Amino acid sequence: MRNLLRPVLSPIAVLALATVFARAQQPPSAPIVLHAARLLQVDTGNLLQPGEILVEGERIKAVGTVVDHPQDAKLIELGDTTLLPGLIDAHVHLFLHPGAEDLQTVEESVPWRTILAEQAAKADLLAGFTAERDMGTEGAGSADTAVRDAINQGLILGPRLRISGNAIDILGGHEDANRFNPAQHVLSNADYANTADQLIQVIREQHKEGASFVKIYETGPDRMIDGVLRTPYQYTEAQLAAAVEEAHRLGTVVAVHAMGEPGTLYAAQAGVASIDHATQLSDETMRLMKEKHIPAVPTFTIFDYFAHNSTSATEAGSEGALLDYKIAEFKKQIAAGIPFAVGSDVGPFPHGTQARELTLMVRYGMKPLSVLQADMIEGARLLGWAGQIGELKPGYYADVVAVPGNPLDDISVCERVSFVMKNGEVVRQ
Repeated sequence: MRNLLRPVLSPIAVLALATVFARAQQPPSAPIVLHAARLLQVDTGNLLQPGEILVEGERIKAVGTVVDHPQDAKLIELGDTTLLPGLIDAHVHLFLHPGAEDLQTVEESVPWRTILAEQAAKADLLAGFTAERDMGTEGAGSADTAVRDAINQGLILGPRLRISGNAIDILGGHEDANRFNPAQHVLSNADYANTADQLIQVIREQHKEGASFVKIYETGPDRMIDGVLRTPYQYTEAQLAAAVEEAHRLGTVVAVHAMGEPGTLYAAQAGVASIDHATQLSDETMRLMKEKHIPAVPTFTIFDYFAHNSTSATEAGSEGALLDYKIAEFKKQIAAGIPFAVGSDVGPFPHGTQARELTLMVRYGMKPLSVLQADMIEGARLLGWAGQIGELKPGYYADVVAVPGNPLDDISVCERVSFVMKNGEVVRQ
C-alpha cells in the first residue's frame, strides 16, 4: 500500500532532479584568480592597474593589484582588458523578439515563446548581463517563472532574474490589442485591472504564480503634438498607491511604464520603485524622484532602434521626433540630479546587443563612470541585490566581465565583452 501511494515522477522531472542532485554532489571547485591589465572599482572610479580577483566558490574572496594565489588556484589571464562587475539590464523582455510584437500573442504559442525566451536569456548572459529585470512577458503570463527557476537550478544558462509575469493594464490601455477588430476578442498582452481593488487582486494572483515584482502600464498611447509629448495616464495616484502598498505587504515593489505627465507625477507621488522610459518629467516629478530616490530608466536603445528601423518615412519621422524630444528632456533630468538605472527594453531588437544603452546614455549627456554606476550600483539596488552584486568587493557574488580597453575612455567597449563569469562559474572565455 505504501508503494501505491508513492507519487510518480515524469521522466523530465526525474532528469531535472538528477541534474540538481548531481550538481549538489560535485566537490567544491578550485579557487580561481582572474588577472587583467585593469580593474575598475565602480563606486569610486578608481582604476587598479593591473587588477586581480580571487574567487572561491560563488563569492569574491579578494580584490587588488595583487591577490593571494592559493596553491590549487586556477589562473585565468585576460590580458589587455578591464575587469568590471557583471552588467545589469533593468528593463528587458525575454519573451519578445524582433518582429511584430503584438502578433506574437496570437501567432506563437506560450511553449514556443518560452523556448525563445530561454535562448534570449542565454544570449544576454553571454553578452555580459549577469542580472536582469524582466518587465513583462507580453501575454505569456507567468511563463517567466519557469525560465527563472530553470536558471536558478542550473538547467539552462541565463542571468539572475527578477520577473513580473504579465504587466498590468486597463481595458483599452497601452497593451490591449487596440488595433484589432474587437469582435475577434484578441487577447491583451497584459492583465486587466481597472480599479484599485482589481489591481490588488491581480497583484496577489501574480505573486502566487511566482512574480518577484509588479509591472504596471501608467501611460499610453503616446503622441507628439506641436513638439510636445501627449500621453494619457491610466491610473490615478490613489490607485497606484494602493498597488504600491499591496506590493510592499508582499515584500516587493511596483515599477511603471510611464512616458510623461501627469502619469509620471502620479507614479512618483505613489512611491514606485522606478519610472521606466521617463521621457517627460515635470520639475515637481523630478523633485519627488530625487527626494524618494526613484530612478528613471531611460531605455534609449528601443527609441533609437525604431527611429532607424521604421517601415515608412512617416513612421521614421515620428519616431525620430520622439527620440529628439527624449534627448532634450534627458539633459534636463541630468541637470536636476535625479537617479538613473540602465535598462534597454531589449526584445523588439536582438537580445545580447543591449549594451548599446550605455553608449547612448553617454552620447546624450552622462559621464561614463556615472553610467556604469547607474547600471551596476543603482541596478543592483533596484533589483533588490544591493551589497551582493554590482561591485567587485570581497563577499559579493562573483559576477565578473572583462571588456577590451578602458570603459572610462570609451564606454562602447561594454558592447564587446570577452569574458563572463556568473556566480563563480566561467560561462564565456
